[in-house]
Amino acid sequence: MTDVLHANDTTLHDLAHYGLSADRGFLSLHEIDEVALPPDFVEIEAAGGWLPDLLTTGRVRHWLDKLPTPDMQRFLAGAGEAELIAAMVRYSFLTQAYVWGEADPSHRLPANLAVPFVGIADALGVPPVMNYAGYVLDNWVRIDKAGPIVFENLAMHQHFAGGRDEAGFVLTHVAIEAAAGPALDLAVDIARAAEARDAMAAEAMLHDLAMVWRAICAIFDRMTERCDPVFYFNRIRPYLNGWQDNPAIPEGMVYEGVGRFAERPIAMRGQTGSQSSIVPAMDALFGVTHERDELRAFLEDLHRYRLPRHRAFIEDLAAASTLRAFARNTGSGLKDAFNTAIQAVAEFRTMHLRFAATYIANQAPTSAGNDPNVGTGGTPFMKYLKKHRNETERQML
Repeated sequence: MTDVLHANDTTLHDLAHYGLSADRGFLSLHEIDEVALPPDFVEIEAAGGWLPDLLTTGRVRHWLDKLPTPDMQRFLAGAGEAELIAAMVRYSFLTQAYVWGEADPSHRLPANLAVPFVGIADALGVPPVMNYAGYVLDNWVRIDKAGPIVFENLAMHQHFAGGRDEAGFVLTHVAIEAAAGPALDLAVDIARAAEARDAMAAEAMLHDLAMVWRAICAIFDRMTERCDPVFYFNRIRPYLNGWQDNPAIPEGMVYEGVGRFAERPIAMRGQTGSQSSIVPAMDALFGVTHERDELRAFLEDLHRYRLPRHRAFIEDLAAASTLRAFARNTGSGLKDAFNTAIQAVAEFRTMHLRFAATYIANQAPTSAGNDPNVGTGGTPFMKYLKKHRNETERQML
């Protein structure tokens, strides 16, 4: 098998080029408990470990204001991606706890959190706010290091509330991401088969792809067993909100001590499952497009919250894939396989819509900024999810 596919002057590489694999998909290459940060991060890591307890005091800012600032110039000069990601997880949780961890949200992030956080985010190429990677993709460990990445062998590393329900929510997503790894591998091979006009190979792999998505849906279907919706809405979701399109922090966040922001409020979207890259990767493969409106603009804005190498995979796959045209102009067997696979992804989107209603839209607000009609990313999410599910189904052949 060749390492790259050239199509439309774009190169689609093997998964390893993007730091991905069939075993892990978009999950972190390094488990966070195996990554050592420098000694001057000791108090930062300790605060992360104590965070569920600090939040119960009702004065979490009192404790977080006392944290020292590590030597960031030295850290950023020598850190690899694994160290940057581990530090990003810590500061993401500490930042969200500082902003949302007391009765009234803070409109300012103190320099001892803001300066390191912005430096780490800049080095990773993402905005300085908690993203899906910091909450899910990089925030897990295997209990048995020789075992697989499945729900029953996973532990959540960094917590807000702590306990079974918070872990159940995050680890269900981790298990989904791991199960999606083969779908990414198949996507590359299907794109290559389409470019080579190998209908038989593409048809067989599209049926395999549909089976992968059915397995993903089976994992997703157990979400309510693992995380109570009321607990999620009241004890987890408040910490995930951002400061863009959020009436509780209407102008954005002041990142104190960050020179280029010049004390101006900066708007940032909150962590959201819509930052997961697995469905956008499938849209890229299938050539699914979304109508240009305010929700399409939101979808495009979310793209910058992904790690650059994840963005590159989606972009390269979209530019290289000729699958839609190939399937449309080939025999009924390939067209049927195309539709079967795209329908399996639409079924996942339908489940996402159902759970969004269960966990968010049907709940009653109990804290500032936690609006059940607005997603943590700052959108009318039910309309957004329904629209993209419907558009996916309409683009079957």
